[in-house]
Amino acid sequence: MKRRNPSQRRTRKGSGAVTLHDVAKLAGVAPITASRALNTPEQVSAEALKKVSDAVARTGYVRNRLAGGLASARSRLVAAVVPTISGPVFLRTVQALTEALAERGYQLMLGQSGYDNSREDALIEAIVGRRPDGIVLTGIMHTPEGRRRLLAAAIPVVETWDLTPTPFDMLVGFSHVDAGRAVADFLLGRGRRQLALVAGDDERARRRAHAFQAAARAAGMRDVPAVYVPAPTTLNHGRSALAELLRTSPGTDAVFCSSDLLALGIMTEAQARGIAVPGQIAVVGFGDLEYAADLHPALTTVRIDGTAIGRQAAQFIVDRAEGRRVDKRVVDVGFSIVERDSA
Repeated sequence: MKRRNPSQRRTRKGSGAVTLHDVAKLAGVAPITASRALNTPEQVSAEALKKVSDAVARTGYVRNRLAGGLASARSRLVAAVVPTISGPVFLRTVQALTEALAERGYQLMLGQSGYDNSREDALIEAIVGRRPDGIVLTGIMHTPEGRRRLLAAAIPVVETWDLTPTPFDMLVGFSHVDAGRAVADFLLGRGRRQLALVAGDDERARRRAHAFQAAARAAGMRDVPAVYVPAPTTLNHGRSALAELLRTSPGTDAVFCSSDLLALGIMTEAQARGIAVPGQIAVVGFGDLEYAADLHPALTTVRIDGTAIGRQAAQFIVDRAEGRRVDKRVVDVGFSIVERDSA
């Protein structure tokens, strides 16, 4: 009979979480030795410390920081990780997630990862150690180390703001590739023939950008210039990017921006240079932030229902935390292009 790896064995009343006993067994040491290696490493030999460290790395084990008597109880705490709270695009999701969880007696703990996977890994380790009832992540691009820790913890996970047929656990989001293609088709359908884009250098924005470029080329454009700027993007990035586009691609007649804030920067720089929007250059943003409809001209943009993402993520977590089966683990909320005066 084939024996299961300790990292795969269901323990702690079937939770699936890797325990200290699993680590000790894999390392070939007593549980007390494994505990000392993790908590007071100066009390164990170098050989034992290495065995335990290797076992931790193999299993993805993270020490439970809750008191032993509370380890099996629900914390009624849910953790969410977003790239940034300085940009408003994720705020609707965070607000909806907070409210929907509160309605069911749960509290939200928020972490900011930036756009660096190593920071997300550090946050995941800190979060898993506190054993929340669920974790909500932004995007689907996670490192092997982060995935090991999440698998070992056996905590419900919802990935958001992205789409894949093979989620880590559960997912609610939309296709960045489809959004990029749709904007290119929209602009081409309105007679624009010299498309360009300005995008943040994060992975999701790049996927939208590449799909936008591919759709434009498929329609006959030989070149689709792009300016990439650091994420999170700012208004000033948009102003500088338009200046660069006008210098390198003066015939540009439409720009797709990876955020509404970039689009606002493009429009501000165009106005400063006496360039008519949309007469000489059309502008499309992404996010449909609150100010988009009130700009002059009002901003054409891609609308994402961040509220629906937050509420569905909360429902996923609560259902799993309370033992209800989740049959449909992937929800596509889609997107829409809101046509206004800027395009």
